[in-house]
Amino acid sequence: MSVLSFEGLGGGYGDTQVLSAVGASLGPGAGLGVIGRNGVGKSTLVRLLAGALPTIAGTVRLGGSVIDGWPAHRRQRAGLATMPQERLVFDPLTVRENLTLHRRERTLAPYEAMFEVFPRLKERLALPAGRLSGGEKKIVAFVRALADAAPVTLLDEPSEGVQPENLQRMAALIGARREAGASFVIVEQNLHFLLPLLQQVLVLDHGRVVRSGPAGPQDRETLTQHLRV
Repeated sequence: MSVLSFEGLGGGYGDTQVLSAVGASLGPGAGLGVIGRNGVGKSTLVRLLAGALPTIAGTVRLGGSVIDGWPAHRRQRAGLATMPQERLVFDPLTVRENLTLHRRERTLAPYEAMFEVFPRLKERLALPAGRLSGGEKKIVAFVRALADAAPVTLLDEPSEGVQPENLQRMAALIGARREAGASFVIVEQNLHFLLPLLQQVLVLDHGRVVRSGPAGPQDRETLTQHLRV
């Protein structure tokens, strides 16, 4: 059974269509990697799936529901968590506020397991998020998405600017969630980080799919060709 599927998906910005006829399907515990050079539509795909952009064509299904036209907050409540590539935190707010702002109870309870993995994050709870490094902001956004324990999580460039030891921690958390049945769509340029986490890959070029199907660490050399200018 598919937990997330999309077919014939198209969208973009204003009069500019960036993506055309993109599709994939994920079952429980699946990992889908989305790769391609800069500017080929990877982040646009995440925004279309998350509801941050309207679709021009195609259908998105979450579980058994067609979610075309649903706003982002409704998709999040239905079980689609998102970590964007940009605008990761509200700089003037503290780390605690960034983690709890979207929670009615304003509690840190969902993050206790995360704090064991990223103890320095707990030490920075009272710090304005704008004072964090780029990699630390990534970790805030990452744990905020994973704390939802959603059936499907979208991660847009999670490794960018993150220290190697923290990348290992991120990978371990993603792997544990997948073993528990959660699925992930991961946009990523770092194949060393990405390939152990996925079962299938979607390669984009000029807004279209140029490769789709099973993939793993053994495909590193072939997939690297799609990242070269």
